Amino acid sequence: MSPKYVGFGEAISLFFSNYVNFKGRSTRSEYWYATLFTCLVSFVVGLISGFIGNDILVYIVSLATFLPGLAISFRRLHDTGRSAWWLLLCLIPLVGAIIVIVFECQPSGPENKWGAPASAAEEAPSQPTDAQ
Repeated sequence: MSPKYVGFGEAISLFFSNYVNFKGRSTRSEYWYATLFTCLVSFVVGLISGFIGNDILVYIVSLATFLPGLAISFRRLHDTGRSAWWLLLCLIPLVGAIIVIVFECQPSGPENKWGAPASAAEEAPSQPTDAQ
């Protein structure tokens, strides 16, 4: 399935419905809205855990968002025409993560082995008209 440009709510829905979908592509809007959601939820849960003095909520949220976060990173790199193996750059302290973030900020690439870009996927197929 080709990606499409989405709003915040739809991005969150896609984030969890594609929980372990490591194939295909994700647009920048889908990726960054999902990242924003994850950061906001983690911040709020961190505050709550700090007030109650128990980190179990932080562990639960981390476990619940780890696989979908990894999957959407795979799909975002696919959208830029890169293999998900580029995520291994994150193992290089600081510099690796910066390089991956730059990759994830880049616009969608042309059609590749992971599918068509969103702009091509959203175009309505032309219907032949009957000329009489």
